[in-house]
Amino acid sequence: MCAGISDRGAPPKVEEVVTGRTQRTATVGVAEHGNSALLVTVAPDGELLDRRRIDLTSGLPTHPYHHEGAWAVGRYLNSPWARPISLVEAVALVERVHQAAARGAREGLEALAAAVPVPIASIAVRACPTLPPTIEERITDNRAQVVADSVMYREALAVEAKARGWLVYWYDRERVFPDAAAVLGCEDVNAFLNTMGRSIGAPWQAKHKLAAAAALAAALAPRAVANRR
Repeated sequence: MCAGISDRGAPPKVEEVVTGRTQRTATVGVAEHGNSALLVTVAPDGELLDRRRIDLTSGLPTHPYHHEGAWAVGRYLNSPWARPISLVEAVALVERVHQAAARGAREGLEALAAAVPVPIASIAVRACPTLPPTIEERITDNRAQVVADSVMYREALAVEAKARGWLVYWYDRERVFPDAAAVLGCEDVNAFLNTMGRSIGAPWQAKHKLAAAAALAAALAPRAVANRR
């Protein structure tokens, strides 16, 4: 059971005071999957306002660091889908995918903001590891090359969210469910998330729950933890 929650299962109301008046705002939680992202938007009272998937790129390789970049430096060449590519070509390809991801994030967040009935104030994105600064360094560094594609898509969403004036909350995948439970005063946050999913219907999978938990945790996160990195 969740303390302080109304009969319909909503967490305590969160409001932001703007210019001397109270304004109701929403928070978006993100769970990335390849070059797409699941976005779950919640109101201050815990109401599920929107659930959607957006594709950040189209018609381009989805993992240019991990695939083409790896092939360029001699990794995974025995895979059946490997093809010859130079490092210069791989860097240029990654740059194109970066640009496409930025456009996709901008268009996706713009469409979301237009569809949600209240202003969006913040977004929760999974925290990114620190990587080398250049594309070439990320390709040639084995550890960085494995995670660089996911970081690219997460950072594209964060950059475009900041451009819209939204706070960016970087969540820890291992901490986000306990953090959401603490916000809600719940012992069983999974039951709360299952109820939330039933309110909108299928699909409601593990990544949807992750995005919803991130949005709930971010809704009451101190400003000190937002926009950090």
